[in-house]
Amino acid sequence: MSQSAMGYLRHIYNCNTWNPANFTPFCIAGEQVGRLKQPLVEALGQWPERFRISREQVELIDERDDFDYRTAQLGEVVDALVEQGVITHQHGERYPVTAAERQHAFATIDRTSAPYFGLRAYGQHLNGYVRDSEGLKMWIARRAADRRVFPDKLDNMVAGGLPHQLSLQENLQKECAEEASIPPQLASRAVPVSALSYCRETETGLKPDTIYCYDLELPADFVPENSDGEVAAFYLMPVEEVIGLVRETDEFKLNCNLVIIDFLIRHGIMHPEEPDYLEIIEGLHEKL
Repeated sequence: MSQSAMGYLRHIYNCNTWNPANFTPFCIAGEQVGRLKQPLVEALGQWPERFRISREQVELIDERDDFDYRTAQLGEVVDALVEQGVITHQHGERYPVTAAERQHAFATIDRTSAPYFGLRAYGQHLNGYVRDSEGLKMWIARRAADRRVFPDKLDNMVAGGLPHQLSLQENLQKECAEEASIPPQLASRAVPVSALSYCRETETGLKPDTIYCYDLELPADFVPENSDGEVAAFYLMPVEEVIGLVRETDEFKLNCNLVIIDFLIRHGIMHPEEPDYLEIIEGLHEKL
């Protein structure tokens, strides 16, 4: 895939760059659920009673074929790896360990650990927008400076991970309340519009992620307020200003660029005459 200093396609590239040669498949019950970088493969060698390690794959030794047992086994391993400094910390949210759909999970694992194991992860992002006499505007968030990931970067109005125990609707309501103080009756008007996928290599692992996207047209007098400390400020920007930030800067958190590009396509703002139009659309839906 080509990459230029400006334009939309570079964001597709940045979210979909990884080398399969850097990873070893991680399997449970004969199905591949993730991919591991060599340092984690070596770290898991501490537990020969729990992991069967070969050149071809790392397999969880699944003696009981039981969801809670697998969760406990992985949890004890993650606790030790955090204590050893192999994994930085624990987030406190539980993510599914799955080969496909989030509802068909073999176990759960702490959110921070998911990319270390190269596990599929799921999130929800909401585009809050307003139409007034001046045209289409989007509410854009500025991430707080104390965030572990992408501090100070621009973000979608509402964005968060999707824990295993919550439904899509439950989690969206929670994130809307925490991040932007959107009341339930207003949040319930959010329209599910698409699902994006990408796969990005990091220094410590792999992020094969899926984002469920929502649009919410807001009243002109609504002003979002953050309540959980994740957002430093909100800005109501003309869509032309948002386009300029996406095309010409790296101000947004990486995956938020994809959510905005998808918004521009669906609202007919980005046209088929746009350079690399088809490649951009394909790149928003990478096969995981």
